[in-house]
Parts: sequence; C-alpha cells; structure tokens
Amino acid sequence: MVLAISLDGRLAPAGGGAAQLGGSGDRAVLEESLAWADGCLIGARTLRVHGSTCLIREPGLLARRAAQGRSPQPLAVVVSRSGLLGPALPFFSQPLSRWLLQAAGPAQPLPPLPAGFERRLQLDHWPACLAELRALGLERLVLLGGAELAGALLAAQLVDELHLTLCPLLLGGTHSWLPASALAAASAWELLEHRDLGGGELLLRYRRTDPLAPRQGEP
Repeated sequence: MVLAISLDGRLAPAGGGAAQLGGSGDRAVLEESLAWADGCLIGARTLRVHGSTCLIREPGLLARRAAQGRSPQPLAVVVSRSGLLGPALPFFSQPLSRWLLQAAGPAQPLPPLPAGFERRLQLDHWPACLAELRALGLERLVLLGGAELAGALLAAQLVDELHLTLCPLLLGGTHSWLPASALAAASAWELLEHRDLGGGELLLRYRRTDPLAPRQGEP
C-alpha cells in the first residue's frame, strides 16, 4: 500500500476533498512502486475525488518496463460497488488498461460492463479475488487507496507492505487513512526503510511480520 499522509495521519482536509499531499520526492517513490507493479488497486471514491490515477513518467522507469516486455503503465483495477463512474473523468483518457472489480448485489446480476473498462471481475471474497487476479497475471499489486479499500485489505491481513510518505502538514478532521474496522485484525510491522525525500517529507517502509505472510519481490 502506497499513501501520502499528514503528520496527524490524515488523507484529506477536515472538510473532505483531495488534499494534494506529497511533493516531488513522494511522486518519485510512487512511480518506483508503479514501475514494480503489474497492477494497481484504486477505490472508486478516491478516483472520483482525484479524477485520475498516477502515471509513470520517469524515462528510466519506462525504459526498464519496456526492456522487461511490460506495458508502460500497470493495469488499473477500480474497486466499486455500483460501477458508476463519470465517463468524463480524465482517468478514462489516460494511456492504460482498466479493469473493474465489482460486487454483485443479493440475487441481483451485474449490469452491463461500463464503457471504458476492458474487463470486469466479481468481488466476493478478497483472498479468492486476489488469487484470481494473480492467475490473470497481476501478481504484484500496489494499493493506492482510499481508506475503505485499505481498511478492508488490512483487516483481511492481505497487505504485505506499507509505504507511507509522511508530509509536513497538519490537516485535522476525521479523514484518517485507517478506518476503525481495520483495527480488529491489527498486525505487527517491521521497519524496512526510512528515507528523507526532501521538502520535509519522510518515506517509511514497513513489512507485515505475521509468520504466514507471503514474501513477494520488493519494489
């Protein structure tokens, strides 16, 4: 999971909306994570607020992915209950592939695949869903938020690493990056790296230390 947070652990201002956290250093480490990934998970609410997702722009990272025979950008997997996303969002004009991960309602079939998405997978049970994504070639995933999606995966003990950029701001309010629902399955975390990103920002990388946690390649 890759997030930029304020000193008081907030994702957004007290009144809501996009916080625009993170400077050039945070952008660089985010692109490093995306270059490592096969795909990224994005909550629909986060996408509606920001309008688009981050793209890899650094020439060296793009060249590395090309040399590996990979697409320039990791595939974007949007997690949404409704599947309702405005077709005018800049996200749908970005040069990447888009899949939709959607939960069906009780005894209710999924509606037609919304325009702009190449594929839809049904979200029932997170471990099974991640196994299906892995079988389809998305083995290395970066979780970009938001809080509800992050909380669900953390509560299910399915997040292997936390990459948090601590930004020199105090935002206040209730918009924490970790909802209370995730605390019921709290894990222990091992510090892997702390890096000064400049501009007062600090990268903190932690790995979950649960004995049965899978060990995958690191970005």
